[in-house]
This record gives sequence, C-alpha cells and structure tokens, in this order.
Amino acid sequence: MQTEEVLDIFRTAGAILEGHFILTSGLRSPIFLQKARVFMHADKTEKLCRALAGKIREQIPGRIDYVVGPAIGGLIPAYETSRHLGVPAIWVEREQGVFRLRRFEIEKGARVVIVEDIVTTGLSIRETIECMQGLGAEVAAAACIIDRSAGKSDVGVPLVSLAQYEVPAYPADKLPPELAAIPAIKPGSRNI
Repeated sequence: MQTEEVLDIFRTAGAILEGHFILTSGLRSPIFLQKARVFMHADKTEKLCRALAGKIREQIPGRIDYVVGPAIGGLIPAYETSRHLGVPAIWVEREQGVFRLRRFEIEKGARVVIVEDIVTTGLSIRETIECMQGLGAEVAAAACIIDRSAGKSDVGVPLVSLAQYEVPAYPADKLPPELAAIPAIKPGSRNI
C-alpha cells in the first residue's frame, strides 16, 4: 500500500481536518489526522492494518511474540495488526503519567513490536520502549499507520510506517501568522 492509498482512506473517512490544532506532542499544526474517524470503520481499519502487518513481516526479521499498543491511540491498530501477524496484542497505559503494562505479564526476552497510530515526535513509542525494556522485553521495532515526520522522528528502534505524510508542526511561540489567527483546538487524547 502506497502513501496516497492510505491518505485516500483517511480522506474518504473525513479524517484529514484543517484548522489550528494542538497536537499530542504540544506542537501546533494546520492539519490534524483524526484517526478515530478511520478506526470507526472495521473494513478501513482492517485494510490498513493488514498492509502494516505485511510491511512488518517484510522489514523485521525473526519472531514476534507480542504487538504492544500505547493507550489510547495505539489500541485499535495494535489489536488489528496483531490479528494479521497471528500474535497476541497487549497495551501499556498511563499510571501517574508513566506507561505501565498493567493488565498483562510478559516473559523476559519476549520479542515485541510496538504499533502506534500516528507518529509526530515519537514520544509515545519511546515511552513504550522504556516500559517494555524495563520488563526485560526485546523491542524489535515500532510501526505506525502514518509517520507525520516523514522519517525524521528517531524512536530508538527501526520504525516501519505504512505512509509518510509530512505535515508542518510548530512550537506555540513560533506560529506562522495565518495559523496564529485561528483559535486552537486540542482533539488528541493525552492528558484527558
């Protein structure tokens, strides 16, 4: 699946929004990818995650014991991608601001792939890696539906992306005038 095919799925779901958005990273952007509008459609989600699982198989050699999703955004794509890889899906969730594996146990040496929805800075993936490594897991790679950084985010492990879609993002104190003139909204899930 090519980037334009992925973006077409987002477009048909009404998931590419324009305005002034505060991203989960804290950066500001004129474009927001509202993946929830895609994930509400099982057929669209299945198509994307089947393709992502295929890319993971192509690019990451060796066994995968678990797919790990950072809550909230990574839950659905991690689950659906794990289904196509034929391995269990587990997730980390924030406990006092830190990702923890609260509902599951994994054995030391388990080989995991982290699956996220959208990557901008890669912070959630890096925090998930820290959690998994703290439990003795080997993090083989991370993967995402869309990499908004177009390969510029360093997550600390190989990053497999179904699509690379570079979208401008700015610190709040360095907004272009046309973006500063629009009221900002924060549609993401962090800190809710």
